[in-house]
Amino acid sequence: MTDLHARHKAVIPEWVSLYYQDPIEITHGEGRYVWDATGKRYLDFFGGILTTMTAHALPEVTKAVTEQAGRIIHSSTLYLNRPMVELAERVAHLSGIPDARVFFTTSGTEANDTALLLATAHRRTNQILAMRNSYHGRSFSAVSVTGNRAWSPTTLSPLQTLYVHGGVRGRGPYAHLSDARFIEACVADLEDLLGHTGDVAALIAEPIQGVGGFTSPPDGLYAAFREVLAPRGILWISDEVQTGWGRTGEHFWGWQAHAASGPPDVLTFAKGIGNGMSIGGVVARAEVMNCLDANSISTFGGSPVTMAAGLANLSYLLEHDLQGNARRVGGLLIERLRAITAGNPLVREVRGRGLMLGVELVKPGTGEANPQAATAVLEAAREGGLLIGKGGGHNTSALRIAPPLSLTVAEAEEGAAILERALRAIRPEGATRS
Repeated sequence: MTDLHARHKAVIPEWVSLYYQDPIEITHGEGRYVWDATGKRYLDFFGGILTTMTAHALPEVTKAVTEQAGRIIHSSTLYLNRPMVELAERVAHLSGIPDARVFFTTSGTEANDTALLLATAHRRTNQILAMRNSYHGRSFSAVSVTGNRAWSPTTLSPLQTLYVHGGVRGRGPYAHLSDARFIEACVADLEDLLGHTGDVAALIAEPIQGVGGFTSPPDGLYAAFREVLAPRGILWISDEVQTGWGRTGEHFWGWQAHAASGPPDVLTFAKGIGNGMSIGGVVARAEVMNCLDANSISTFGGSPVTMAAGLANLSYLLEHDLQGNARRVGGLLIERLRAITAGNPLVREVRGRGLMLGVELVKPGTGEANPQAATAVLEAAREGGLLIGKGGGHNTSALRIAPPLSLTVAEAEEGAAILERALRAIRPEGATRS
């Protein structure tokens, strides 16, 4: 155990997870690579949990942060803030939500917490619909709408949450159905569920479930849900903390794969927009956003420094068409991953879109989750110079692959080759071959 690891264990809570048997200290990065305290270089396929969206040490962002910090670092929302207004204008326009208002927070958890506050205040009810296998953050309200037992440490809640089918296409009681029949069955389940409850405030859903292992429903499911929800006044909150800003390649927002019934009422975002700076936020129709009948501010949300970073990062992403790059390079990468895992008894499925890809691992011949294999592959990949993530919900385990959106074809090939070697190093039962 390193000295820093020992110091970490002495002062940081046990429930703050660390990757790897011997955790690494990342000291610096550039582009798609990072270095640890020993000087070893890694290709970063996880981006600090989908947060380093454009590149490490992106000069445009570094320059914007430095220049703003040289003027003023903090003022709070009690004063006019030009960078905050400018970023809000751009996000409102990009959101697709008509007459949009934007409120900035410091994290995705806080963004979802705010969205739940808005929905329950607007609808005057604390009942929420959420998806099974979902994850929405670590706050008291966010864990209460998280449909993933591993990330929900308490059953106490300010909300009454009911969980809906549909977030996982390849498992569960409807997995054997065609896409169209799958959607029909999930809609029927939703209608039946609403018949057994009182007024509902909102449905909160990730277009692609992040912590749940990068699972998703067929395109159009949430549009079909909205046809049931909207006539009842029930809001749709699209949690875009991981899917936003073009990561899926095909769309700028994940909700656009379900756009037939229009945009969501509320959209939450965080992670990638700040490229590592602490930015989260909520976009909502003015009617919803302005419903609070008490004062509110944010001390740190909309900080001049983080807003400057967000503006520079968003400009770079749009000017360099990183959504298009995610589509092109992500398409090549998923095909490469499918090729290297074909016939591997540990791999049940390779899934995802753009540069948000999951590799689900199982115990050979059973279809059961294999978290031991996921941990072993994570270790072997790290040894080979590649950082990836892991996740999964009920009886699933998956590798999570989400590099910066500027990933090159050569880097995609490099990462796939390292992952191929890591998978081959794992015995079927999940241990690493010596």
